[in-house]
Amino acid sequence: MYEYITGTLAEISPTDAIVEACGVGYDLLISLSTFSRLQGAQGKPVKLFTYHLVREDDEALYGFADKAERSVFVHLISVSGVGPGSARMILSAMTADEVKEAVVLGDVNRFKAVKGIGLKTAQRLIIDLKDKIGKGGGEFAFETASAASPVREEALGALTMLGFAKPAVEKTLDKILKETPDCTVEALIKRALKMM
Repeated sequence: MYEYITGTLAEISPTDAIVEACGVGYDLLISLSTFSRLQGAQGKPVKLFTYHLVREDDEALYGFADKAERSVFVHLISVSGVGPGSARMILSAMTADEVKEAVVLGDVNRFKAVKGIGLKTAQRLIIDLKDKIGKGGGEFAFETASAASPVREEALGALTMLGFAKPAVEKTLDKILKETPDCTVEALIKRALKMM
């Protein structure tokens, strides 16, 4: 829904950044990685990439210093048992590149070192994310644009409203978008329905 916010960094703490844009103060939840990159920028113009999370009883806007961190966050929360709080904790303990490296190497202990991540969750993170890692250079196979694109989000919303499980829908959509990145919403939904 929101790709990024550009404005003045009004306030910052290790967990939140308030960005004022056009007279509105946006409270963005951030990781320690983003916090460290924003230190010293208070009162200056900043650009934060966003992820708008809406749940039955919660709505939050997350902010990221770059697209890579946001992409990793989106992949982390797609893993069963990993919520946005845990994903933010992981990204506070490791950079986006370190998360990718831990997945590629199957480094369970690296994930277990993060507060709140146990053995089973660490193993699930590696198993679920390994197939999303590209063969070259440890990059996530799906670019941020497709992971958080308006087309993908709209199709995801439509299919989950039809009663399909979100993780299954996400996996199917990512597969289609990898093959056909310029797919329209209508075509994406039709193809996904055939594959579900």
